[in-house]
Amino acid sequence: MKINIIKHISSAALFGLLLLGSGCTKFLEERDPSNLAPDNFYTIPEHAEAAIASVYAGTRFIGDGAGIFSSNWQLLEAVTGTSTTETAQNSDLNNLYGLIYDPNTGHVINYWNGIYRVIAQANLVLAKVPGITPMDDAQKKRILGEARFLRAWAYFYAVRLWGDVPLITKPQTLESEDFFPKRGTTESVYALIVEDLIAAEEAGLSWMNKNGRVSLAAVKSELALVYLTMAGFPLSKGASHYKLAADKANEVITYAKANPAAIDLFATYAEVHRETLKNEKEHIFMIQYNSVVAGNPMDNMYPNFKPVTFNGASGTGSTVPTRQFYNSYEAGDERAKDREGYFYTSYFTNGNGALFQLGAPYIFKHFNTIANGSSGVAGTRNNNLNVPLIRYAEILLVYAEAQNELGAPTQDAYDAFKRIRDRAKLVTPALGTYNQSTFREAVWRERWHELCYEQITWFDMVRLRKVYNETTNGFDNFVGHVNLSSNQPLQSKHLLFPIPRPELQNNPNLAPQNPGYQ
Repeated sequence: MKINIIKHISSAALFGLLLLGSGCTKFLEERDPSNLAPDNFYTIPEHAEAAIASVYAGTRFIGDGAGIFSSNWQLLEAVTGTSTTETAQNSDLNNLYGLIYDPNTGHVINYWNGIYRVIAQANLVLAKVPGITPMDDAQKKRILGEARFLRAWAYFYAVRLWGDVPLITKPQTLESEDFFPKRGTTESVYALIVEDLIAAEEAGLSWMNKNGRVSLAAVKSELALVYLTMAGFPLSKGASHYKLAADKANEVITYAKANPAAIDLFATYAEVHRETLKNEKEHIFMIQYNSVVAGNPMDNMYPNFKPVTFNGASGTGSTVPTRQFYNSYEAGDERAKDREGYFYTSYFTNGNGALFQLGAPYIFKHFNTIANGSSGVAGTRNNNLNVPLIRYAEILLVYAEAQNELGAPTQDAYDAFKRIRDRAKLVTPALGTYNQSTFREAVWRERWHELCYEQITWFDMVRLRKVYNETTNGFDNFVGHVNLSSNQPLQSKHLLFPIPRPELQNNPNLAPQNPGYQ
């Protein structure tokens, strides 16, 4: 923790420290007002905008590299059992697939570092921006609201991955009393998350924001996801929080019904991963990517050594669907249709040439046809596709699940659920054929099939303590379920990830390690 807190001081502050210690000549003693130092940054509105931009940039840690043929985001995919790998050249990734990861696993360490970097940057904004004068009140309120959302977003990952985690709400320096922080309780972390999101709701944010910044829809959607998670394990808040989740999701749904041009499902699955439709309609919140700064990080879903892009046969194929999961889609489900849904079994040579068979299903959900090419159309070679974090499809399913948990499926819950199936061109049994139990599993099943490969499924497994069984089409208890990608059963220790070993070595106050790990 000590090393990482130092590392997470803002780049502006570090630049200032370098300036202060760079020499003692008269030239350097005469301070240039254009230089940024700790005592002259956070003094004008432009500094506040630059600071919040650094928080957004920090969210891209999810797409950063994690060794050969692997990226950080695979932490939350390899363990679900819905995917496998074709390369087996990354030992950390192999350990994730084999459910034998440990405190030294690179992806685990990277997630911890990335999350606390976002938190550190958000804390700086929250501490420093209020003192900027003069500054437009609405602008200041908006930036602080965005920072509260992003801090909550980061802590929501942390608490679900590790349970009790350090609760840091102020900028850290070498003189900070809690420079070696202890772990806060899971309950206290969720309390801060909710507090931050409620504050962000009051920040005057627009309902949607096509420039990729936090919107009111994103805040309300995140609150719905948090309440749904709190209703389940490990807090088990139950009915009170299912109602909070349903009500908050319904606020988004109500707005969407009145404003379908602003929020709605895309008409086709191709639009879900169309570069020109970033940050709009179904995409409530996304991680921003542009090849000028950072290109889309989902290349590890390409088929292994098959020429589906302008690069020819150079895919890494580190995350590919298991046959069992692909085959678990209902007959006629558009989501499993080649090159039209979330998978593909054929593509065009080098992106735009002759059609050829891939020999297996691969993940099409994050495939950028504009960048990589399509039939007869060469790709731009610039993968500017964003990574989706919250889609309207998920909010419909949150509402359906949460409302059902209050007693039985209602017409509104059924309608939200049915919209997901209608787009997939599936026939949905009438409302009267469901009871609470059968509707519950039907919604869960749609979550597995609709939200796959978006780093969501693992968190569903943990909060539900249930895992979709592709063979039976039912749900197993988490502990004892065998991941078909590894043929290894899940254990109770897998409900949390291990605290990274470097953190425990740097900060003994983080002990003890999470149960089951050395």
